[in-house]
Amino acid sequence: MSEFPLPVRVAAGLAATAVEQARALPATLLGMPVTVASQALQASMRVQQHITELAIKGDEALSVLRTPEEEPSWATFDEDIVPEPEVVTEHEGEGNALLADYDALSLPQLRGRLRSYTEDDLTELLAHEERNEQRPEHLRMLSNRLTRLREQ
Repeated sequence: MSEFPLPVRVAAGLAATAVEQARALPATLLGMPVTVASQALQASMRVQQHITELAIKGDEALSVLRTPEEEPSWATFDEDIVPEPEVVTEHEGEGNALLADYDALSLPQLRGRLRSYTEDDLTELLAHEERNEQRPEHLRMLSNRLTRLREQ
């Protein structure tokens, strides 16, 4: 079989592609509204991202002109929340409400409750932790809080 020159082959490929595109046109037209809507949403999101980036840069640039609040009015911290009184219930083997859910507390949860514990509570929790789980982070946090409380 003889090989056709490159321009003839390219023209034939172009014609075949045009025929394929013409056959696919009805399906393409059906999906066109979805495609246009999708592209419009993407463009909108890109614009929103650029506006947000500009606002962040503007905040950074303007931050040198104002002094930050000591404690913003909208900020709340775990220490600011007054804990609700705990209901005293019997715990298996312990008989102490303080220890009822202590073992299940994560480190951040314990940190949030530290200021509500008395010196006696902390001493009891520290002894319990040393007897049982012996988690270094919990031991350190309880010890540090107990030391700070005793120094006051």
